[in-house]
Amino acid sequence: MRLTSKGRYGVSAMVDLNKNGKDGKPVTLAAISERQFISLSYLEQLFRSLRAGDLVRSVRGPGGGYLLAHPATEITIANVIQAVNEPIRTTLCENAVRGCHRGKRCDTHQLWDALGQHIYRFLDVVTIEMVCQKEVDLSSLELKSIEENLPQVLMREQEIAQVP
Repeated sequence: MRLTSKGRYGVSAMVDLNKNGKDGKPVTLAAISERQFISLSYLEQLFRSLRAGDLVRSVRGPGGGYLLAHPATEITIANVIQAVNEPIRTTLCENAVRGCHRGKRCDTHQLWDALGQHIYRFLDVVTIEMVCQKEVDLSSLELKSIEENLPQVLMREQEIAQVP
């Protein structure tokens, strides 16, 4: 799985926001930038996406900043990664040409695609609160069924259908 800085920093910023935005006190991007070593301009871009994805809300004025738009127990890592437009996929196929063999499906495509679906199922049950509490334990997680993740699976199948 290719996870760029956009996804990693988005998750780190949301975890920081949850840890430091308790009691309804907004957190500034400058404070997150300082604690997480993420440039302020990059955080501004990420938070535009997180706000558009209804994961954070802004508070204007003196003492303003950002707060989670929902309880941290309801925001999954998959939500964050999708909000910052980070693809969750393990294949390299794009536009039916790049990644596979001259526009044809490679022999291992199905393997990597299935792995990508499994990773999505994992990220879709891990919440921001679980990360903050250090409760991400594979043995105690109950993944959703494929049927519950059907919208994501259908999107994948549409992507795959475009590759001959």
